[in-house]
Amino acid sequence: MPYIASIGTYLPCWGTSDSRVPGDDEDAITLAVEAGRAALESGGSVEYVVLVSRDLPLTESSNAAVLLAGLGLDPELEVIERLGGAPATLDALGSARPRTLVIGVDIDAAGAAAALTAERGLQVRTAARVSRSLPVRTRNSSGDVHDYGDPRLLKKRGYLASLATAWVDTPVVVAGVGRKDAELLAGDPVKLPTTGASASLFALAAMAEAGTVGPLVGIEQASLSGITVADGSASVLRREPTAQPLPESGHLATGDIPISLAAYERAFEAKVRWEAGKFSDSDELDFPPRYRVDGDGTLKTDYTFVELPRTGTVYTEVTVHAPVPGLKTPYTLVIVELDDVGVRALVRVTGVEAGTVDIGDRGRLVLRRVAVRSGVPDYGYAFEPDTAGAVGTGTEDAA
Repeated sequence: MPYIASIGTYLPCWGTSDSRVPGDDEDAITLAVEAGRAALESGGSVEYVVLVSRDLPLTESSNAAVLLAGLGLDPELEVIERLGGAPATLDALGSARPRTLVIGVDIDAAGAAAALTAERGLQVRTAARVSRSLPVRTRNSSGDVHDYGDPRLLKKRGYLASLATAWVDTPVVVAGVGRKDAELLAGDPVKLPTTGASASLFALAAMAEAGTVGPLVGIEQASLSGITVADGSASVLRREPTAQPLPESGHLATGDIPISLAAYERAFEAKVRWEAGKFSDSDELDFPPRYRVDGDGTLKTDYTFVELPRTGTVYTEVTVHAPVPGLKTPYTLVIVELDDVGVRALVRVTGVEAGTVDIGDRGRLVLRRVAVRSGVPDYGYAFEPDTAGAVGTGTEDAA
């Protein structure tokens, strides 16, 4: 019987209060990292990671390396990537062992949420599971989506029929359906920002904050999973800045820069884990890490990696308006002086319109998708100023 120690949520700053959209530098993995790091703020340990989404950027290979690096976790941890929506997330949570980080991510509407299990906390247990086939929405190998286009069929023969089959008590919260349908299914509906894999965890966060106990159901087409939220408490940290419209930008139709996978591999650890190199005979940090030539001409390669702070101050800035292959313009670059280590880093600005960051602005370094080259998403860090929007936090206990 799992216990939830902490829950973290993340919404991109772009879009509307009803539906968020990812920025040009965001995808399912960067959203997952934001939610996962929020859940880990309480300091819990992790031994397993489960990532649930229908929008994973890499399907021919694993997304685990970037996910673990962005979360700052051991690269040897087991990562399970599951294709699914709201029921799949609840399935993963209901069967999770202690110290498992379960993350659900969606792109349309965009959002991510994560829950960390432990030996104590908010108690949950599996209440129902129904698997029925009603493929009203499908996606082929090329990514083309076909929608049968019959919402009445989906409702009557889909989730309402599954609810009747499940013999579950009247749900307190229903995740995975539209707000109008949720009002029909729950006595006091909770406003959820997503309807996919993350919706179940957003619902769990709302129940933890409100001190609500009872059945939580996740629905996708005709499949259903439910858990019962019981006694206990869980900390909740929300990173949900105020919504703002996407700024206008330009993009070159041709001329994308191809990727060098050899260079990508060499820079991956330091760039995605946000680490500097430190030689044993020096207190200075090198970022990015690089070899040195000793006084006798010997090449020194014996540095170790040191984690860098993720907060800093803008030292200088510039906004680029000239079109650049593979990037949308305009965009702002800043040199950020990281806190307490004497390291300055050149990074892009995210979360605000180009040209709105000033010298002296404070902010944090966040994992973002730098570009997509030759079909490969390339990740690095960007500077999100504190003015990017209010971040809500909560630590309410469940009853």
